[in-house]
Amino acid sequence: MVFSTIAFLFQFLPIFLLAYYATPQKYRNITLVIGSLVFYAIGSGWYTLLLLLSLLINYGLSRMISGTHARHPESAKHYLIAGLIYNFGLLVVFKYTNFLIGNLNSLLSIFHTAIPKVSLVMPLGISFFTFQITSYLIDVYTGKTRPARSILDLGVYLCMFPQLISGPICMYSEIQPQLKNRRVDVRLLEEGMETFVLGLSAKTLLANPMGGLWNNLSVIGYDSISTPYAWLGAFAYSFQIYFDFSGYSMMAIGVGKMLGFQLPQNFNLPYMSGTAGEFWRRWHITLGRWFKNYIYFPLGGSRVGKWKTMRNMLAVWAFTGLWHGASWNFVLWGLIFFVLLTLEKNVYGKFLERTHLLKHAYIIFIIPLTWMVFAIPDMHQLGTYFTRLFPFLTSDEVQSNTRDAVQAFHNYWKILVPCVLFSTPLPLMYYKKFRKSGFCLLLLLILFVLSIRAMMTQTNNPFLYFQF
Repeated sequence: MVFSTIAFLFQFLPIFLLAYYATPQKYRNITLVIGSLVFYAIGSGWYTLLLLLSLLINYGLSRMISGTHARHPESAKHYLIAGLIYNFGLLVVFKYTNFLIGNLNSLLSIFHTAIPKVSLVMPLGISFFTFQITSYLIDVYTGKTRPARSILDLGVYLCMFPQLISGPICMYSEIQPQLKNRRVDVRLLEEGMETFVLGLSAKTLLANPMGGLWNNLSVIGYDSISTPYAWLGAFAYSFQIYFDFSGYSMMAIGVGKMLGFQLPQNFNLPYMSGTAGEFWRRWHITLGRWFKNYIYFPLGGSRVGKWKTMRNMLAVWAFTGLWHGASWNFVLWGLIFFVLLTLEKNVYGKFLERTHLLKHAYIIFIIPLTWMVFAIPDMHQLGTYFTRLFPFLTSDEVQSNTRDAVQAFHNYWKILVPCVLFSTPLPLMYYKKFRKSGFCLLLLLILFVLSIRAMMTQTNNPFLYFQF
């Protein structure tokens, strides 16, 4: 179920909140888990059983890891390995089977044979809840956190519907203190509703219209667009994916507050960065934290010399690319960031840090290009798009008529301008300053009404990160 739908806002959420608030505090975790499973079942059907199976298996493994670690550390290690194989095995089967078969068929084509692809539908949120439950197992093994006292506690951590499908990716140590000692008061409820409305408006009033510009460009065909239109499309997709995912994260954090939980921040104005490294410290913060804690640091981080540090970064970015999707464009996208971060670290990073305008111009130029690699899975089409962005890359004649870009800008400038503005710190600064004023509350009400209107009229309302 998508947060930005009438069904969620006026059916599921109010019914669930009434049941949740009516439940005595010591039983609210039961209500939360049941409601979360219903939420997941609405969108995923029988895959809810798979989620429950993961909960049962990982709970049992964590108890066995904790119980044997002191006396039989080798057994604890085997239990951890079993958990990693199970969790990542499910992810590989559902997300990467056909990708692996397709690549194997490319090799088998010389023998004029092929393996049939498998008809599999990827469970919603499997990339997110796999990383979340795996971090729990590893932290129990390393002693960073104690195992869940009950399967209900772990169920809340794994299944809590605000962050189940698209994060933020939480650590058990963040949620564990809140499992028993949380209260819902008027202040948290108010803050949660405000945060939810801001996220909802970012999704419906900014991301979706920008998605319309990008979709229109894609329908026309990349070989038929002018260079200005190609650049406009790159910026449109950059805004779409930012306000789509950051909007979802805000809604998740807002609903979490309504339930008494403080979920971790996932975005911090990434387009205000001055380097690609800083961009990734501000974008999808909880995913970057996961790769740092469970891939980069265990490999030695930056403490193992220059070349091994580069190896560690390569591993992180190869996995980051693959995590986002089973396609070679995602692998290429991850490797591009590896190259950018390596160059910043060893070549021009210090120079960028000493500048102001230049480093921001660098991000404004480079990040939309990386998003094009992310957005276009077909390598031939990707190459065509880049020849439109940079006509000198091809000897073919590229359309010089810029009327397509002029028409698109005329249609979308009223959305482009707010997208630029809300990518800066100014709106947040003024929101915090005047948050308690009547004007601000009126503005939030207007944004909510406009969002409802948009949800009733827009035909394109998917969350991009649901597919990852």
